[in-house]
Amino acid sequence: MSTSTTTRPPDGPSSHGPEDRGRGMTPRSMAVWVGVAVIGAVCWSVLALSRGESVSALWILFAALSSYLIAYRFYSRFIARRVLQLDDTRATPAERMQNGNDYEVTDRRVLFGHHFAAIAGAGPLVGPVLAAQMGYLPGTVWIIVGVIFAGAVQDMVVLFLSMRRDGKSLGQMVREEIGVVGGTAALIAVFAIMIIILAVLALVVVNALAESPWGVFSIALTIPIALFMGVYLRFLRPGQVLEVTAIGFVLLMLAIIGGGYVEGSALGDSLTLSKETLTVALVVYGFVASILPVWMLLTPRDYLSTFMKIGVILLLAVGMVVARPVLQNEAVTSFATAGDGPVFAGSLFPFLFITIACGALSGFHALIASGTTPKMIAKESHVRMIGYGGMLMESFVAISALIAASVIDQGLYFAINAPAGVTGGTIDGAVSFVNGLGFTLTPDQLQAATASVEEDLVSRTGGAPTLAFGISSIFSSAFGGGLAAFWYHFAIMFEALFILTAVDAGTRVGRFMLQDTVGNVWTRFGDTSWKPAAWISSAVVVACWGYMLYVGVTDPLGGINQLFPLFGIANQLLAAIALTLCVTVFLKRGMVRWVWVPAVPLAWDLVTTMTASYQKVFSDNPALGYFAQADRYRTARDAGEILAPATDVSQMETVITNSTVNGILQASFALLVIVIVANAALIWVKALRAGSLPTTEVPAVASQLVAPADFFATSQEKAAVGAWEAEHGHSGSRR
Repeated sequence: MSTSTTTRPPDGPSSHGPEDRGRGMTPRSMAVWVGVAVIGAVCWSVLALSRGESVSALWILFAALSSYLIAYRFYSRFIARRVLQLDDTRATPAERMQNGNDYEVTDRRVLFGHHFAAIAGAGPLVGPVLAAQMGYLPGTVWIIVGVIFAGAVQDMVVLFLSMRRDGKSLGQMVREEIGVVGGTAALIAVFAIMIIILAVLALVVVNALAESPWGVFSIALTIPIALFMGVYLRFLRPGQVLEVTAIGFVLLMLAIIGGGYVEGSALGDSLTLSKETLTVALVVYGFVASILPVWMLLTPRDYLSTFMKIGVILLLAVGMVVARPVLQNEAVTSFATAGDGPVFAGSLFPFLFITIACGALSGFHALIASGTTPKMIAKESHVRMIGYGGMLMESFVAISALIAASVIDQGLYFAINAPAGVTGGTIDGAVSFVNGLGFTLTPDQLQAATASVEEDLVSRTGGAPTLAFGISSIFSSAFGGGLAAFWYHFAIMFEALFILTAVDAGTRVGRFMLQDTVGNVWTRFGDTSWKPAAWISSAVVVACWGYMLYVGVTDPLGGINQLFPLFGIANQLLAAIALTLCVTVFLKRGMVRWVWVPAVPLAWDLVTTMTASYQKVFSDNPALGYFAQADRYRTARDAGEILAPATDVSQMETVITNSTVNGILQASFALLVIVIVANAALIWVKALRAGSLPTTEVPAVASQLVAPADFFATSQEKAAVGAWEAEHGHSGSRR
């Protein structure tokens, strides 16, 4: 999915950077932005002050949209122009090192689709759903404020730093900028956390697709459709992005609609796959996707899936406007302060900020921003729309998920999300438990909800079923009743597609990380274009997460199930590593004036993750501390008792082992981050004393490409691009 190359003189009209797009504001634009600000202020005021009365979900929706618009227009522009000083006259790694495999100059719209699809995994879907047990207000504030000042900043800056260093991985950049000790700690921590994240994402996909012929059929067809799009754009009709977009969209819709028919046909039986079969298929797909040229499968497939991801979220927004659902959740629940919620244990601080592991801030994004994306970006100005804009879009997904969970009757919400150990997995048990929490729920209500979606809803933990039920409720209310089951299964399939794209891109990033690491001692292995190294690294990465996944789907207490509790904190510790790198490079470049941009989110992330890590390791509450949980089960085992989720003595031993291992790993990850930050602090002091220090940024090379700086080209950009395309025989590929 590449954009054609067009030469230009160094001082040509398209050589300008993003700072040249629209100097100043007209009275009309000022009036528009004042109007957006007023809408946002009113929405935030209603959310902050409403207590006890009915609150429409639209207040959250429009508070989010207005905040995103203002943040992108002003804050991201400030970072692009004043802080990073993006320069479109400078060639990117994709242009300088294009090899048709990993380095590939890619149309900005296509690359946005790839990047968004790669970063938007399970986190923005399930994290806000689980965090809804603390009320709608804390999650809303963290998702919106967090993404504006932390998550989108991290993604944008890391993408910029990697792009200026030939697309190097996060761990390798830490090693080169901070030093061998901190860098080695980073390489170990980043790779280990990466494998856990990939296995968790893959587990969610497998659980969603198991016994779902509709999902398997539709998602499987995205592979040949993507291959066709890649070949079409590279060989048949180069540069015709809008044309192939229309074709791909039509084919995707046919695949989705066809999946609904297949589910009730004879073919549906053949596509009803077990979790074990899906695991093997996912491992094979992950390996192949990570070694094929990016233009052939990875980029077009991610671009294709973005249509469905964004399309469903926008449709959900339209559904909310039509249905105008009322929030059933409280602004702040008692679980936020007591920390004894049935969905997850822990008080609002720090665990809300850990549970919502994506949508506000996510370390996994830094891996993508230093993995595939910097090797395909055409112009430096695209860092803003892809890095900052892509994260804002993911945050909108998270807000939509929070709303979907908050408009559900809260009795139903807890019946779905409470573990089977407290509900017994039965309707009567769930009703009894929920009523004991102070909510009102009858067996008839729960039975009716189950019948409406034609699926058992009791103790369907993990967040995905709750989100699907919430989406189904909104769509049924907005677009007519009688289709709740259809919308529920559609949402489940949508979630699987949403998450799968993060698995294939993440596997390729894991390959880059491993090659960079081994390349420190064997230079040839670090060459991403050398096929033996690429194949070996890909095989190692998929073997690591594939093994953990396979054990997890065959043993409810083994494999990735054992490490699942580490996902949230590990992901945010990864963000701390990324932001530490950002602060270090800023100070080494003498950018003391702007260092607060990454330093503020770093400080917040370190406080929350270290507090959470301390509590998970040292808390004497078995529901919170890993070692306390191990002691509780060990005491019960010695007394001859069996505690859920264990069903026999053997599983009691497994729970003890799992809790102990998780505690050790949690402490190890936290200590590795402390080592990285401590080593970085030494560099900070040296940089402040010296004014600046040398960095590993590669020397500038003049760019020979022409492309607009943002989604929509200005009249000047259209004229410049059109003139050069006419001269070189192109036809509107980048307008």
